[in-house]
Amino acid sequence: MRSFDIPNHFRSPIISRVKAKRKEMDARKQDFRPTTLDFGAVRIQLARHFGFCFGVENAIEISYKAIAENPGKRIFLLSQMIHNPVVNEDLESRGVRFLQDTLGREITPLSEVESEDVVIIPAFGATLEIQARLENIGVNVLKYNTTCPFVEKVWKRSAKLGAEEYTIVIHGKPDHEETRTTFSHAASSGHAMIVANKEEANLLAHLIMKGEEIADEFWAAFKGRTSKGFNPEYHLQKLGVVNQTTMIATETQEIADIVRSAVGDKGFANTRDTLCYATNDNQRATMGAIEEGADLAIVVGGYNSSNTSHIVELCEKKMPTYFVRNELSWEEDGTLNHFNIHTQSLEKSKDFLPQNPTILITSGASCPDASMERVLMKVLAHYDSEENGVRDVEFVLKTWEETNIPQG
Repeated sequence: MRSFDIPNHFRSPIISRVKAKRKEMDARKQDFRPTTLDFGAVRIQLARHFGFCFGVENAIEISYKAIAENPGKRIFLLSQMIHNPVVNEDLESRGVRFLQDTLGREITPLSEVESEDVVIIPAFGATLEIQARLENIGVNVLKYNTTCPFVEKVWKRSAKLGAEEYTIVIHGKPDHEETRTTFSHAASSGHAMIVANKEEANLLAHLIMKGEEIADEFWAAFKGRTSKGFNPEYHLQKLGVVNQTTMIATETQEIADIVRSAVGDKGFANTRDTLCYATNDNQRATMGAIEEGADLAIVVGGYNSSNTSHIVELCEKKMPTYFVRNELSWEEDGTLNHFNIHTQSLEKSKDFLPQNPTILITSGASCPDASMERVLMKVLAHYDSEENGVRDVEFVLKTWEETNIPQG
């Protein structure tokens, strides 16, 4: 896999060292157990996979290339590059402006954009409608297009199915940028609809099997989530399921199975190949860490990051879990500001770190390793006192490296 030119301030010598050693030990990615670093007063588990994925690194490289190649020009991002505040704030500090927020609402009116301006398409992609508006202005939307290749793979699969008169069922969060762009592309080739979860999939299956006089129930649940001209009594006979690539992969498969049971094998298209490898790896690594056992988990990332919130969701089923943006989530007195994914609100916790614990620290695909390192150091600092010393990081890393021999 190719390497990307990522700014050094997003990198971490500690995390890079751990990742390189794990890759050396397990090049085929068959071992999903966490890395355990013993600091004496506290043991830190780092999940086997976390941090920037291929698509995110590609997007960051292209974005900073756009800045370097266009001094003096106005540079816009269609919306957040990725769902991580550290990355987006750094781009803003370099003069990049946003055209939309994460819900698609205008921040900078498109009427202010001129043909000589630079517009970066984020990793989530762009809807065909927005792309057409930018092209009509004269903007070259392809020059700095950072759309994730795995998102584009979903679009291509959707287009193929649409041409074969399948209706595309998109498993995703209806207001998420990626879901909106995938819907736009899928609807251009045929008919499409969005299903948010298994409960909605079960309702859809019920309506499919009912067959007649289902319009009222269908539109009560799925109004605003279908392509133009959608007829539930006609367009639910042949279906294929794709996903917002950051959803829980097992849930997408369960939804596909539910839909398949309703339409039968002849009316169902197998779309398993659209699942994102990075999302899959991160979720399997999270489950591998959970199986090892820890006293609590700290998950690092943007609060609006879908893939990160799903890691939180997996962890909190088994242990106390704290979702933080970065090391700045700690106040001077040790109080932690952490995000509740269910209430969508911040909560405060004090004295939440137990004595002599094992702590799992992980992140989603949009979190810089540098943020992970600073959170790690924040945790170590809590345990580092005269009566309860913490072993030196270099000593711990070297000991871990020397005691782990690569597989043959």
